[in-house]
Amino acid sequence: MAAASGTESLVTLLSRAGEDLAAGWVDRVSSSLGGRVSKAEVESELRELYTALLAALRQESVDVYGEAFGELRALLTELSRSRARQGFSPTETALSVFSLKQALEPVLSDGNEDDVRAYLQLSSLLDGLGLFTIEAYTRTREELIAAQAEQLLELSTPVVKLWDGVIGVPLVGTLDSARTMVVMEKMLQSLLDTGSEQAIIDITGVPAVDTEVAQHLLKTVVAARLMGAECTISGIRPQIAQTIVALGIDFGDIATKATLADALRHALRRAGTTLSTTSGTGVAR
Repeated sequence: MAAASGTESLVTLLSRAGEDLAAGWVDRVSSSLGGRVSKAEVESELRELYTALLAALRQESVDVYGEAFGELRALLTELSRSRARQGFSPTETALSVFSLKQALEPVLSDGNEDDVRAYLQLSSLLDGLGLFTIEAYTRTREELIAAQAEQLLELSTPVVKLWDGVIGVPLVGTLDSARTMVVMEKMLQSLLDTGSEQAIIDITGVPAVDTEVAQHLLKTVVAARLMGAECTISGIRPQIAQTIVALGIDFGDIATKATLADALRHALRRAGTTLSTTSGTGVAR
């Protein structure tokens, strides 16, 4: 009964504050966002939140994760996702909730014990809603970062057609398990789409080759062979060659070349295309 009475006092306080409270809340949040969101949009968002908050409290509930607060949580989730996509910080996002505390202070009645109790209850409630907002914001940011990482991975692993029957996969940066899967999938799909039987994996842009990187390369070559294609690895610089020897890595019968040009000549010979040089220009026949 005490909880219900406290909720009733809180509803009375919020209802009595009315437009003054809403206007103060909008002003504070708009100021914290630095004009990057229009005041009209902020007002629309906060009025929806205010209405949903009152509706939840009228059900005599103060459980942020309870059924009564379902609509409010949905609105806060949407607000958090929007702020995250717009590039706002977690603090700026959470202030959209916490600012209601400051907005309520000027409308409190001096010496009114019911108002003080209601304010303290609202403060505790807004703390919970603020934490929920930050959690929703964090989830969205993690989703965005994961999506951007995947896009960067796709962009950093192009597959290009070098010649009829020959494709190239220039690698730049570290080759880990996740990237190996992307390289393998894109190369195998390209072999299928183009009908190529020769693939060149160029590691000129790979800073270092260790046992793990070598294993990833070997898996990619084996996968290509299962599709009837042969791979040549190019970009074997002197320091990489020394590292491979020192680590005892064995590429077996996989062809390796120092440069992409050497690898292309080798792949063309494998494909039955002969090269001749006329006036310094290589011509395929």
